[in-house]
Amino acid sequence: MRRIALVSVLLALLAGLALAANPPEATPAKGLILLVRHAERPPLDAPGDDPSLTDAGKARAERLPAAVARYGVRAIYVTRFRRTQETAKPTAERLGLVPIVESDTNELVKALKARGNDAVLVVGHSDTLPDVIEAFGGPAVAVGDDDYDDLFVLVPATGAVTRLAY
Repeated sequence: MRRIALVSVLLALLAGLALAANPPEATPAKGLILLVRHAERPPLDAPGDDPSLTDAGKARAERLPAAVARYGVRAIYVTRFRRTQETAKPTAERLGLVPIVESDTNELVKALKARGNDAVLVVGHSDTLPDVIEAFGGPAVAVGDDDYDDLFVLVPATGAVTRLAY
């Protein structure tokens, strides 16, 4: 009887070691919409209507892939503006995705609803992200003009939103 118990303990220990050596791959999140505002841009009074990101914005864009890595993003949506595309670029490159350009919020919502169970990333603006969240039954959120570090995790099926910083 002691021998059976000892063998059982050893088998359990070996199984645990095997899992530690070869952990199972993370299961992609299903049906999540991740939303971020574009990273830092020059002040509104800077010349040009489509500026590139600042150095701080470029650094933030480089941090975005790590922030969304666990979610299994299958598509990335950006607007026609350079700042959203530059924010999404490091994530798109790491995931091997080509961002989809959609600047109309109503059309974006339709496209997101059509994605079904895919986890997607939306890089938008301070005035469009709240509209997308509300379109899925989420709470009213405010994104300040100098807020660049918010990552909203939206569960479309319930409208639940978690606001994280990255």
